[in-house]
Amino acid sequence: MRLKSLIGRSRDTRQEFERLAREHQNTIFSAALRLTGSYADAEDLTQDALVRAYMAFDQFESGTNFRAWMLKIVTNTHINRYRKAARSPSTIAWEELTDGGQRHIAQEASDDVSPDDEVLEFIPGDEIGPALAELPDEFRQAVILSDLHDLSYKDIAQVLNIPLGTVRSRIFRGRRLLRQKLEAYAHAYHLL
Repeated sequence: MRLKSLIGRSRDTRQEFERLAREHQNTIFSAALRLTGSYADAEDLTQDALVRAYMAFDQFESGTNFRAWMLKIVTNTHINRYRKAARSPSTIAWEELTDGGQRHIAQEASDDVSPDDEVLEFIPGDEIGPALAELPDEFRQAVILSDLHDLSYKDIAQVLNIPLGTVRSRIFRGRRLLRQKLEAYAHAYHLL
């Protein structure tokens, strides 16, 4: 592990990372939320990605696009977690067995706008969010990075580590699938 490099970091380096992370925290969390579909999982993914980014911050070139760099780390961390989960056997929590399968979730009251609400501001209507969640992962990621996070195709290619032509194809196909899923909604509201 690179503990020495973490301890030996200058205060300026740590402060620069913290400043950039705070500046982009909503974007990072929004991306994690869209990838995982769960608030708790998005929190975990965001935390893991920030730890990985901090450990690799010496590889970040100052003056380049920190947001794109972080989105790439979030996406790669999500993909690695997904692959690891796919290889491990599924388990059931003891609480789910003992309380009849009912979950009781306490929600905290807050005056602040949650990152969930901030992400959902971009999505008009109750139909688009679920339709977007039904898209295959590779299309959903490309569409979200393009249409919700306003990344350029070049930045998306860098974040997803795929060729530029593949980005264009995935966005085109993802939007087409989304349009097909929302066709009935559009007809109902006379949008088509």
